[in-house]
Order: sequence, then C-alpha cells, then structure tokens
Amino acid sequence: MTTFDEREKAFEKKFAHDQELKFKAEARRNKLLAEWAAEKLGLSGAEVEDYIRAVVRADLAEAGDQDVFRKVRGDFDAKGVQISDEELRSKMQEFLAEAVKQVEASRT
Repeated sequence: MTTFDEREKAFEKKFAHDQELKFKAEARRNKLLAEWAAEKLGLSGAEVEDYIRAVVRADLAEAGDQDVFRKVRGDFDAKGVQISDEELRSKMQEFLAEAVKQVEASRT
C-alpha cells in the first residue's frame, strides 16, 4: 500500500467518524429542543416522549435543520406559543452547542 493510499484511507475514516459525530450531535440537539418545546407547549409525561420522537422523525424529512424548525414552529403556532423565529433558531444553535459538548464528553 502506498503512502497516498494510506492517507486516503485515513481521510475516509476521519470523514466517516466526523459524519457519525455530526449525526449524534444533531439527534441530541433535536431531543434537547423537543424537551424545551414540549415544556413551552404544556406537554407532560408520555406526551413529552411522544413529542421528542415526533421532532426526531421530522429531522429525517430533508437535509438540514429546516424540517425541524418547521415542525416546532408549526406546533408553537398551533398552540399559540409566542416564540419568535429568531428565538427558536437561537435555541436550536444553543442546543446544538450543548449537544456537541455532550457527544464529545461521551467519547472520552
């Protein structure tokens, strides 16, 4: 095996690892966001767990965060929860940062 082949395999391995971490962080972000949103929506008990699953499923609709944003935004609008788009996006970023920390901490 040449040095180039070894480097290529190392880059492929790192890319796969990074994608796995990204997926885990986004999934954890969605859970944190759903827990926060469930509280704002007045959900409790099993409703919270159902809502978390619904938000996680919503993220599978398309690439990116827009599908999760639309899901939570629509639920807030349906229940009359007064949260601005900017605040919702800010919370998504905040929870993503927290999720990254949690995922990285679980690796060590």
